[in-house]
Amino acid sequence: MSEPAAPPFAAVEELAAGEPVAVGSSAPAGIPGRARSERIQRAVAYGAMFGISLLFFVPFLWSLSTSFKPLPETANFSLLPHHWTLAGYRAALGDYNFTRYMGNSAVLAAAVTLTSVFLAAVGGYAFARLRFPGRTILFFLVLGTLMIPDQLRLVPIYRMLTVFPLTHWNLVDTYQGYWAIRMVSATALFLMRQYFLTIPRDLEEAAKLDAAGFFKTFWRVMLPLAGPALAAIAILEFQGTWNDFFWANLLLQSPQHWTLPVGLAQFVFTYRTLWNSLMAATMIALAPVVLVYLVFQRYFVAGVASAGVKG
Repeated sequence: MSEPAAPPFAAVEELAAGEPVAVGSSAPAGIPGRARSERIQRAVAYGAMFGISLLFFVPFLWSLSTSFKPLPETANFSLLPHHWTLAGYRAALGDYNFTRYMGNSAVLAAAVTLTSVFLAAVGGYAFARLRFPGRTILFFLVLGTLMIPDQLRLVPIYRMLTVFPLTHWNLVDTYQGYWAIRMVSATALFLMRQYFLTIPRDLEEAAKLDAAGFFKTFWRVMLPLAGPALAAIAILEFQGTWNDFFWANLLLQSPQHWTLPVGLAQFVFTYRTLWNSLMAATMIALAPVVLVYLVFQRYFVAGVASAGVKG
């Protein structure tokens, strides 16, 4: 009985050229293409998303182009300037003191972000892993603060900062007072607690076998694994502090203490038609937030997604 013939091999030239090669008497069936209705639905979906993106992008593009226009050109609506100039940026950074406002925002955003990340990590680990009396009630009280708008807390917080408990300091119009009311948020605590719940307990038990205490386990084992959640909180706190207007306008009353949002508001109140300088200041205020998000984008997405896995 004769053995079946081996399948023929394609020539090297055919494989290199990328041509379809038939094996045996018939060629393999190709992957069927998409149905026409599916292609139409995909085209409509992409068209709608492109239109929505363009709708949001055109105002940003107009603001960016206006920041490079001379003042007379800002009266006409055009996406690209006819004469490019940096006069708006020079005026915003030099004449209108936005360099000082940007420095104030950077200091406050960095201080609030650092303390919020650390305290949220410690508090989230305690709520997720430690067992102590009243843990559940205390956690729900923390979450309850999310339902209280800032407008309802305005009077008691302002009164507390005028005569700070124990020390009786007046912290209104000071960086310390602003930092004290924003050093940690309930949202950051909640995200860290949810993320720590997704980490297997086997890692903690292995650390306990090595005679590690609670803090050492937290610092050496749990905290390095919480990098995505820490990055997400850092972005949210930095962006929230950098763009905050409500508390900054209420507490930071002296011009030398103004942050960028307060400085922008005061600039609009005083110079309503200096559009090139106003748009330049807006681009200056927007740049650090965009840069931070682009650098930590993948960590931010991973942290928020992981924090919502386990309740």
